[in-house]
Amino acid sequence: MNRLLALATFAAAILFAASPFFTSGFKGFEGNQFPVPQIDPAVQPAGYAFSIWGPIYLWLIAGTGFGLFRRADAITWTSSRPALFISLAIGATWIAVAQISVIWATVQIWLMLIAALAAFVRASDDDAWWQREPIGIYAGWLTAASSVSIGLVLAGYGYTTQDIAAYVSLSIALIIAVAMQKACPKSLSYPIAVIWALVGIVVSNLEPLNTSVVALCAVGIGYLLIGLIKARNN
Repeated sequence: MNRLLALATFAAAILFAASPFFTSGFKGFEGNQFPVPQIDPAVQPAGYAFSIWGPIYLWLIAGTGFGLFRRADAITWTSSRPALFISLAIGATWIAVAQISVIWATVQIWLMLIAALAAFVRASDDDAWWQREPIGIYAGWLTAASSVSIGLVLAGYGYTTQDIAAYVSLSIALIIAVAMQKACPKSLSYPIAVIWALVGIVVSNLEPLNTSVVALCAVGIGYLLIGLIKARNN
């Protein structure tokens, strides 16, 4: 059973990484996908930030491949695999769904996040750079991306303004990120992925300058960096 699950997780990682090749890719939702068009939304990172998917895909394939070929029956690997498999299996169709429906893509990415976080907290410190850290970078980016989706839905469907939507979604992301950093303080990849997303949001809000959104991101970046430094010193 362990080998079968290891194989399924590896296959899901490959399908997940291959999904952009079967679509036109994804660099954020298009403004016209919303009833209230979202042109340069305050909550969405700059386009370059989405390049993190390259390392995420490659690291997940490498990590699940190592788990399959070198640690298929290892007890320390069994706890994280079911949740990771679920997240990756859902993620294999996410880009296609995101190009059709913002609402369903938002639901889907939150399911991906919940499963990824479950895998992250269950991952062992053994073989951390093959097991925990690939999940960490994936879960970290999803923490930001799923929260961004909430902000886009709030503003894009006219529930609130773009700035208020950004405050709400960033607050959600930071609450989750801080909780996960405390739960898994040894992880480097998780907070770094969240910081990468926050820097991307800062860049997208520099011109014109959105002081409040930049300031909130800066607070989050600072807090996560302090957590990283403390974890390295312990």
